[in-house]
Amino acid sequence: MLNLFCHLVRFYNLVLSLQSESTECLKGNLYMEKEIDEKKQGQSLVLDQKEGNTKKLFIESYGCQMNFSDSEIVASILYENGYNTTQNLEDADLVLVNTCSIRDKAEQTIRKRLEKYNAVKKINPTMKVGVLGCMAERLKSQFLEEEKIVDMVVGPDAYKDLPNLLAEVEEGRDAINVILSKEETYGDISPVRLNSNGVNAFVSITRGCDNMCTFCVVPFTRGRERSREPQSIIDEIQDLYDRGFKEVTLLGQNVDSYLWYGGGLKKDYDKATEIQKATAMDFAQLLDKCAKLFPKMRFRFSTSNPQDMHVEVIETMAKHHNICNYIHLPVQSGSTRILKEMNRQHTREEYMALIDKIYEIIPDISLSQDMIAGFPTETEEDHQDTLSLMEYVKYDFGFMFAYSERPGTLAARKMEDDVPEEVKKRRLNEIIDLQQRIGLERTQRFIGQEVEVLIEKESKRSDAHWSGRNSQNTVVVFPKENYKVGEFVMVKITDCTAATLIGEAVGYSEIMN
Repeated sequence: MLNLFCHLVRFYNLVLSLQSESTECLKGNLYMEKEIDEKKQGQSLVLDQKEGNTKKLFIESYGCQMNFSDSEIVASILYENGYNTTQNLEDADLVLVNTCSIRDKAEQTIRKRLEKYNAVKKINPTMKVGVLGCMAERLKSQFLEEEKIVDMVVGPDAYKDLPNLLAEVEEGRDAINVILSKEETYGDISPVRLNSNGVNAFVSITRGCDNMCTFCVVPFTRGRERSREPQSIIDEIQDLYDRGFKEVTLLGQNVDSYLWYGGGLKKDYDKATEIQKATAMDFAQLLDKCAKLFPKMRFRFSTSNPQDMHVEVIETMAKHHNICNYIHLPVQSGSTRILKEMNRQHTREEYMALIDKIYEIIPDISLSQDMIAGFPTETEEDHQDTLSLMEYVKYDFGFMFAYSERPGTLAARKMEDDVPEEVKKRRLNEIIDLQQRIGLERTQRFIGQEVEVLIEKESKRSDAHWSGRNSQNTVVVFPKENYKVGEFVMVKITDCTAATLIGEAVGYSEIMN
């Protein structure tokens, strides 16, 4: 969805994902945990060394948090098959890059990395190179047959096949598996936590997506939607709790449509038996169970889809103190006509009614959005509808993009990219400017309040201050005193920048008792 006009948005996203507390740079509240974290892009992942493992794995990840979560699964599988990780590319026996197809710039970045890998491979000819993730499925033929730049191509549902594929590569043959599965959720894999702060962790609960939005490649690269068995989710959270983690984000392309009825695709639920339906678990029930079983852990979730966000989820959030008051609720456009062109399955009015219900049940909620400027056929009236919707909702954060055509999507096949680039750029800037103003107003509302903060790390601007987030996902910094990373602290807010709250600790929160 991104193109070159997104450089400004990407700049703010970079600054905010680094959780900087700069009063000059933080003009817009655009930070989002769920979205692409620019700090992490291309970061090589490392875990503890296992005695007896003789081979070295170098793995980099690009794209959304799902990709980074998948890389932990891959590292776990290879860890049990003789591979320790390394951050030194030149030492690697196997180099893997987990890829993203959501924007052209991401693909070009990965191609440059592949060029780097192959340059090293000339020095170390026994080194093998593999591509994982969304680009693997989309560009498999180009990588293996036309350009011959990799030894192995593995799609998002085929990671358990890695040992077999590596055996093929060792025999001198190219290896490929990009088959999309109807069942695979990796629920039986206990992922290692790579480059973790020991406080926050992501737990995947769904894979794939059934929402065929016309601008999106995900259904074609990650397959149909299926949910993970609930007990495997609880077991993974229990393991995190036992190891001292304090916050879990339940992760999926569309978490609100989570539905476990014994396995299989969500679209096949109508074929389930009466017993399966009677014992099924939806997202509200899963969220409620997590909050009850782990009262000293905090829970977030991402991403939600408006047509699947039911009132039961909102009521569950309101019922539990340890479920954060924050929802990322992408809308993409404020125009009902454009939403229909996007195949978004909801209207402007239905979205606004959902927002009203959320504020009614959780008045102190923070909301965030994804917004696309310049989708095909978008008129000035459609654009004004987007701006007026933003004024109505009062988003705290946002990700705003100028539309760019992605190969293989329904929009690319059936719609002309007819909005001039200069118009896209102007509309995008107007959306960004409005979000900056609204975001600052939303941040200022916390001044004078006491907020609960989970300490995550040392502030980047002062070694005398801690940095963490409140329930609404806003960064908070305050003097360290005698508090420690991983503790929940009540902080009195005295000041703020556009995206950071500043305050002083007044004691531990109730969750510590």
